[in-house]
Amino acid sequence: MSDLNRGIMKFDGADKPVIVAISAIVVLGGIVALLVWAMRVAYAV
Repeated sequence: MSDLNRGIMKFDGADKPVIVAISAIVVLGGIVALLVWAMRVAYAV
């Protein structure tokens, strides 16, 4: 069992590269969306 298959990720296959990549894209996409929104609101462009 890898370290990625512990904690809140207690399902089989939680450490598959595809799952990790999709999770990373979702998280990074959310961060980028928040940054873009914050810049638009702060500078009222």
